[in-house]
Amino acid sequence: MIMKLSQAALLLTGMLGLGGCTLGQTTSASAPANKPPAADYQAPVPASPPATNIRAICYNAQDLSAYRVRMVQMELNVATLQCQNPNGTRAYETTYAAFVQKYQSELTANTRNLQSMAGRKRFNMDVVVTEFANRTAQHVQVDKEFCARSKRAFDWAMSPQVSSLAQVPPPYDLGPDMNVWPCPAQ
Repeated sequence: MIMKLSQAALLLTGMLGLGGCTLGQTTSASAPANKPPAADYQAPVPASPPATNIRAICYNAQDLSAYRVRMVQMELNVATLQCQNPNGTRAYETTYAAFVQKYQSELTANTRNLQSMAGRKRFNMDVVVTEFANRTAQHVQVDKEFCARSKRAFDWAMSPQVSSLAQVPPPYDLGPDMNVWPCPAQ
């Protein structure tokens, strides 16, 4: 168990390290056009499989919300580590600190909810959270809008009209890639 966690941590460190490589490009958080905060930044999400195929593996609305709250937190964490200003400093470090402060009690409750869900759904929470970080780090290299998308997510999360992380969609919905689907309406 410890060996697997060590391997996951090494993989995460390697991915985040590679994510920092620019290969002749500059990674910057060039400011996108200033638009009012809105939840319109999410990358396209694949369609759900037919209902008959997912009944056994689907997540109810409450579990899916808890899953996505942690997904948002980890994706914004990766953006904080990856997106840089033109001078090489981290672009979202202070914003991420304010984000954590604003949602501190909700993030604490989310940890308890995920631990409970991990027992019911039989998954390792640490592995899932590491997978969120690893999969998000892969987007750094392929999505030229990564930092702009993350800035829009931060803007929305920190706007006064947002009072809960459940209102903040993750920039990348990793659920379908990780075989996590909403249960179909009955």
